[in-house]
Amino acid sequence: MSLVCTHGQQRTATAPGALHYLKATPETVHWGYFSPTIKPALTIKSGDLVHAEAITHHAGDAPELMFDEGVEQIFTQIDPTTRAPGVHIMTGPIFVEGAEPGDMLEVRYLQMVPRNNYGSNLAANWGHLYQEFDEKERVTIYQLDPTTQTASALYAYDFPGKYLVPGTITSCPVCDRQPALPGVTIPARPHLGTAGVAPAVNEPVSTIPPGLHGGNIDNWRIGAGATMYYKCQVKGGLFSIGDPHVSQGDGEISGTAIESSLNCLFQIILRKDFDFPSPLLETPKHWIVHGFGEDLDAAMKNASLDMLHLLSEQVGLSKNDAYSLMSVAADFGVTQVVDGTLGVHARINRDMFPAKGVAKDPQ
Repeated sequence: MSLVCTHGQQRTATAPGALHYLKATPETVHWGYFSPTIKPALTIKSGDLVHAEAITHHAGDAPELMFDEGVEQIFTQIDPTTRAPGVHIMTGPIFVEGAEPGDMLEVRYLQMVPRNNYGSNLAANWGHLYQEFDEKERVTIYQLDPTTQTASALYAYDFPGKYLVPGTITSCPVCDRQPALPGVTIPARPHLGTAGVAPAVNEPVSTIPPGLHGGNIDNWRIGAGATMYYKCQVKGGLFSIGDPHVSQGDGEISGTAIESSLNCLFQIILRKDFDFPSPLLETPKHWIVHGFGEDLDAAMKNASLDMLHLLSEQVGLSKNDAYSLMSVAADFGVTQVVDGTLGVHARINRDMFPAKGVAKDPQ
């Protein structure tokens, strides 16, 4: 089977179904894990639209700026002992009617709007250069300008002790605030660091590492205008979103992005007409595959094999031609080095392939 947009095809729009609103509340989020045993927060049909709230677990780094009543309820009403084995607040899961293991969920991300105009970056104990900074952790608070779609540092402070507890709340009104990055502006790139389906296991799976179910991929390109394909592992897919970011660079080297809550609009389409082994990203210009591994060599190998699979099984090239094309035209990059399981992404321009007319969406 072929992807919706292989061989340069242009996709027609799938008529949206119902529009659902999924607020993030203590009853509709799960903190730190994926699991097939979680009761669905929402049930939808293929083609439906979902407007969902994604809440950052770093809102406590500046609660006077990043808390509102809804965020505060999540932080204060969810038992800290249940925030495990990972750290991210996940909204969902969403049950898609008719989805079976092996099917694909096509998730079209249409809009990502910051919930407030502030975000936090942590130079964390899991950051790539933690030892080089004498094992000191530091928080930088950023302010977003919605008019220019840029961010700039508002202030920074050294975190007291070690940042270990998900949902830490810091009393920075009484801490030592310091200036940071004077005159520097950063392009805002709102996106989801973590999203995916429930793995087919009988125990909670941490949100920290990425995997074949999706999870903490941390690719800043997973924003408005992008489409992700996730392979279902359990009935209904059980799709959840979390770890919202305002901006991030490839690598996420200090340990986090600019972490900030987002309101997200997306459409979920059930696909039974093709298969892909790992989370696949489609942007207006590129296809991007994701490889994961215990080190960058393994992640690079897995990204290479999945790009080879994409070009041969979906685009229709011979493996020899695909391998040559990968070497001369595909770009490989380090997605992140801070999530335990490391990530490499490979992207290739979709416009290189000859057009074959209009690809119809499944209805």
